[in-house]
Amino acid sequence: ETVMTAEDLGENARRLWRQAQALNLRAAAVSPAARRLPPLLFFTDPERTPRPWETAARLPAGAGVVFRGFGRADAAETAQRLRVVTRVGGVRLLIGADADLARAVGADGVHLPERRAGEAARLRAARPDWLITAAIHEAAAGFPVEGLDALAASPVFPTLSASARPVLGLEGLARVTALGLPTYALGGIDAETAARLTDSGVCGIAAVGAVREAF
Repeated sequence: ETVMTAEDLGENARRLWRQAQALNLRAAAVSPAARRLPPLLFFTDPERTPRPWETAARLPAGAGVVFRGFGRADAAETAQRLRVVTRVGGVRLLIGADADLARAVGADGVHLPERRAGEAARLRAARPDWLITAAIHEAAAGFPVEGLDALAASPVFPTLSASARPVLGLEGLARVTALGLPTYALGGIDAETAARLTDSGVCGIAAVGAVREAF
């Protein structure tokens, strides 16, 4: 097995990856903390990405995967398969909402749902080496940012997700980035909509379907 590079990718994948890298570079010029973050995050979903390790194996080195098991019986097995391919490929692996599973498979960190963002400070104290991100669906005063490396704001654009919340749009996204943490744009992201994020200040892009289809 080999590490994927931009030259190994198809046209759509190269375009999405380069857009993500460009956004990360722009963000890093303002906030150096963004430089250590993956420019592109592949969010898994049991229904839409039933074999996520296949997509993860094709991601370029430096990208990231957020595994969301949603309580499935095979979550631990899938997480382990993802850990194998991401380690080989130089891709970082975050486990959604399950720090115990993250520890068990040797993941690089966790991704917290919005309602659990306040747990980041405790997790940071226990695992200073982890990459810790959290979902955010609207910028509310007092949002608990302590311990977090980045936010994933969603949905930025209209999306097919069954659980989609009201669309943030670029204005809502700006309110999230104003919280001062590196922020990923998630929801309705593809090569076309990513082009609208140039001046948004996001540190990268995150997607389910667009990444699965491109990679």
